[in-house]
Amino acid sequence: MSDSCAVAHGGAGGGGGERTLVVVFAGAVGEYLLRYGADLGYRTVLVEPERGRVSDTSAHEVRTAVPRDLAGGADVVVTDHHRAELGPVVRDALAAAGARVGVMGNPSHPAPHVEALRGLGVPESDIARVRRPIGLNIGSRTPPEIAIATLAGLVAERTGRPGGFDFATPAAVDSRATRGVTS
Repeated sequence: MSDSCAVAHGGAGGGGGERTLVVVFAGAVGEYLLRYGADLGYRTVLVEPERGRVSDTSAHEVRTAVPRDLAGGADVVVTDHHRAELGPVVRDALAAAGARVGVMGNPSHPAPHVEALRGLGVPESDIARVRRPIGLNIGSRTPPEIAIATLAGLVAERTGRPGGFDFATPAAVDSRATRGVTS
C-alpha cells in the first residue's frame, strides 16, 4: 500500500512537523478555522485584542497580540477587515519571522489593510506579502464553508499544489455537468 493510501486508511500519519495557525479576531469563521485547523494538525492560536469578545474557543492558546516568536511556516489568517486594530495586527504579523499572512475579504472590494499599513509606515514590499483573498474559490458562503476553503488553500500552498479544479467560470462548471463530467 502506498503512503498516501495508508494515510487515507488511517495507518500512517500525515507528517509535516509542527505547524501553527494563528487566527486573528474571534468570530464564527475564526472558531471553525481553529476547530478544523486542530483536526489538520495545526497548533492553533487565537489572537483577540479585546478579551471580552472571547467566550469559549477551541484554540490551544489565546493571546491579545500576535506572537513574535512564530516558527517558520506559521499561517496567520485575519478574519475581519473591518476592525480598528487591523493595521497594527497585520503589521505585527508581518514582523513575525517566516509567517505567511492573509486577510479575508472579497477581491472585488478595496483592501482596507493596505491603507492601514501605509498609514503605519509599513514598506510596500511588506504590504505586498499579505495574501488577499485567501483560500480556494469554491463559492463558500457560510462560516464552515469559508473555513474549509481557507484551510484547503493553506494546505495547497504548503504542498505546492494549485488547489482545486481549474474551472474558469461558473459556465465552465455547467458545461462540464452537461457533458456528464463529475469531480
